[in-house]
Parts: sequence; structure tokens; C-alpha cells
Amino acid sequence: MSIQSTHENVLILDFGGQYTQLIARRVRECRVFCEIVPFFLTADEIKGRAAKAIILSGGPNSVYEPNAPIITTDVFHLGIPILGICYGHQLLAKILGGNVVPAAHREYGAATIQVTNHNSLFSGLESQLSCWMSHGDTVQEPPAGFEVLAATPSTPVAAMGDPRRRIYGMQFHPEVSHTPCGKSLLERFLYDIAGCKGDWTPGAFIERTIAEIRDRVGEHRVVCGVSGGVDSCCTAALVHRAVGEQSTCIFVDHGLLRTGEADEVEKDFADALGIRLVRVNAADRFLRRLAGVRDPEKKRKIIGKEFIRVFEESADNITGVRFLAQGTLYPDVIESGFGSSATIKSHHNVGGLPKRMCLKVIEPLRWLFKDEVREVSRRLGLLDSIVNRHPFPGPGLAIRIIGAVTPDRLETLKAADRIFIDEMKASNLYDSSWQAYAALAPELRSVGVMGDQRSYACPIILRAVTSEDAMTATWSRLPYDFLERVASRIVNEVEGINRVVYDVSSKPPATIEWE
Repeated sequence: MSIQSTHENVLILDFGGQYTQLIARRVRECRVFCEIVPFFLTADEIKGRAAKAIILSGGPNSVYEPNAPIITTDVFHLGIPILGICYGHQLLAKILGGNVVPAAHREYGAATIQVTNHNSLFSGLESQLSCWMSHGDTVQEPPAGFEVLAATPSTPVAAMGDPRRRIYGMQFHPEVSHTPCGKSLLERFLYDIAGCKGDWTPGAFIERTIAEIRDRVGEHRVVCGVSGGVDSCCTAALVHRAVGEQSTCIFVDHGLLRTGEADEVEKDFADALGIRLVRVNAADRFLRRLAGVRDPEKKRKIIGKEFIRVFEESADNITGVRFLAQGTLYPDVIESGFGSSATIKSHHNVGGLPKRMCLKVIEPLRWLFKDEVREVSRRLGLLDSIVNRHPFPGPGLAIRIIGAVTPDRLETLKAADRIFIDEMKASNLYDSSWQAYAALAPELRSVGVMGDQRSYACPIILRAVTSEDAMTATWSRLPYDFLERVASRIVNEVEGINRVVYDVSSKPPATIEWE
């Protein structure tokens, strides 16, 4: 029994919009299950998925361009409610006989729409609403049977609807936070127009997923690769709930974790939930393999391969293992091209296991976004120290040391990172950032003055970002007095550091990690 067959399902047809994942997240926040699918799905394929509604995403194309992505007209004969957003709005207009033209005045950013029809979508909302626009084309005339619901001075058809066929379009983006009424509009479409009931809840997901795991595993054994992050711990907790002593967690301590993190995994996760955990202390093996390696991609590959070897050795000692559970999330599935995620991603939990192990993969979180994983984890009883832990890269601190990894450099970075994170938590700033960490540039030296003497030492780079899904990220605006306090502590308490810098780059163009 699949997730799609046990929940009412909304399909989001993806036209390559930058906010497509955000649409899905907002629909899930309305307690309605949805999945992102390619725009070229046929009407029969959509019907086969028992879709309660269809949402057409935004996209970078113009609908009147040659080879612009479109949907088959058969979709309109299914009788399923449809909502078009931005490009999807323009596509509906073009296919159904309206007129789409280049806008005389493009709209990018905040705008105010004037609601001209308060029926259906805009029922109960104000006549003037703030929203977020991002378009160079505009619907000049809606198709026959459509009513204009809202407009701006530059956009005569900011929203339109055909109540009889239950087809609606919005030129603006209801999914972004800059459209305050966006959730209300989505709820009206999902509940009032599409008739969704909202059965997508953490409790329902847990109950059904546990039943599915129990049914699939039977009397066999399962190994779970645990990294200490919320994804792998949530996966392991679900499997433990389902099959109990038939599951064993393998935690490979490669020595590249933050200070005290390995012990926290044992205490705050395994001991707290009564889960069997095999901790493999392999720090020396990894450091030997990394000796002298400066290239970040080589470091990643070395760590991934060694991880496989260590995990395989540990799993071979457990008899009767038939399944491997891993914490693949829905963004991983989307980015793999909407296909099956049976192949384990590099550095994700277990880094990709040899085919000779012949293990069947269980991915209980493959339909969830990160915020949903955290909700489920809380319901499963995971402690806040696990649930709220910032994402951490599989290669660990190896890619936060710019250059070769040595024991001394690791200790320096761990000490600085611990100061930064401890201060973030003490100042109630930790939970407001998606990710925060210190990086070390040991091969970059700068002149300083310490104790009336000249110093020539390394810098520590502090990085903190806010994000919703790590696809994009903005640097965190941390208070100056906080940064001053952290910098002072690091320079005074961590030997070999005479300078602290704060990274104010967003993603894009930078990435969250330095390597």
C-alpha cells in the first residue's frame, strides 16, 4: 500500500519554476498530501493517480515561445480542479483561448492586487491584498467562461476563474511568504473548490508507515545507517517502532564529527529510545586515508568509500539482515528526476552499499520535506537535541577544513565550532538559523598582534544561513555584539587563530558549505 493510495492526492505539474518545491510545502502545510510530477504526464497517468486536484507551477518560459512546455488538452476533460500559478496561469489562458502577451511593465517583487470578485478563491478576503509578482508576460484577456477575479495597474488579469469547470489561475505567487494571504487562497482552492479534507498529518503518516514497514519486513532483520542527523534518526525510530529488536542501527564514527556529537547520538538517541546501536570507532582509519589530500572532491570520495567498507564490515556481523533503512527525503527524490531512489546517494547515511550485500532498501521518509521529518520525529519522542540539530554534511568536518585534514587541524576547528554553536544556543539564535558552523582555512595566514608580539596565524570563518529547504539560503543577520563576543572567545581560547571573519554570501551564488 503506497502513500498516494492512502491519502487524498494533489499533483503539482512542474514546469521548472524556482518555487515548485515551495508550492508543495505550502500544500502539505494545509494538511493535504501532494507530489511533484513532470508536466508531461498524460491524462490517463493523472487519472491513475486519483488526483483530487492539479496545480500548474511557474516556470522560466514564455507560453508563446516555440517548444514551450505545455499540458495535453485531455487533462481538462478529467473534471479535476486545476490551479495555475504564474506560468501555469498563463498556460491555462493560452490553451483555453485567452490572450497572453509580453507585459508593457514587468512586475518583479511586491505588488498590490485589487480584488474584483470575492466569490470562490477570494471569499472573505480584503479588497486590496499584498502579493509577490515575478513575470514578464501577462494575460491580457481571459478565456471564454472565465471571470477576472483580481487585477493590478500593470496586470489586467492577476487572477481568473471558471467556477463551472473549477479552473483557476493566479499571476502572483501564493506560495511565498511575501504573499500574506497565500495560504488562505491555497486553502480555499484545496478545501472549498477541490473538496480536500486534510488527512495528511504526522500521526496518520506514522501509523500507516509503521504498518507498511512491518508488513514488508516480516520476520527478517533491518540495519539502519545512523549519522546523528534528524533524517537518519527518524528513519531508525520508525523502523524500531515497526519491528523492534529486528532492527539494528550502525553508527560509523569517522572522527569528523563535532565535539561530543558521537556521545550525544548514543545518549540522546539510542539510550533515550531504547534502540540497539552499534558504534564503530573508525577515526584512525579515516584520518590515514585522508592524509595529505587537499582536493575537496577527493576527500568526499575517500570518505564515501571508506564509509562503505566500515559499514559493510559491521553489517556482515549481523545475521539474517535482508533490509537497509535510509533517510532519503522528498527533495532527494525530486532532484533524482522523479524516479526511484533505490540507489543510495553518496554520503547519504551509508554512502552507497556494494551490490553483493543484496539488501532491499526501505525509505520511509521519501515523501517528506525536512520540516515534516521534524514534526514526525517529535511525535516519535526524539529529543530536541536530535530534532533541532542543524544539517551536517556526510563528510563532516573534512569539508570545513579548506585543505588537508590533520588531527591538529581537526581539534582547532572543533574548538572554534563548539564556541560558536554554544554561543548561538546561549543567545537563542541557534533555532532561527537553518545551519551554522565554523570553517578553518589553515593554509591561509595573516599577520596579527597578540600580547605585544607579532603573530602569523590562521583565520576561522563563521557561517550561518537561513533557509527552508537548502535549495536557496540567505546569510543570517546575527547581532554585531554577538559576533564580537564569539570572535573574542575564539581568538583568546583557540590556539593558532588570530582572525575571525563572518561569511555574508547567500546561495546562490555561493553554496552553504565551503567545500
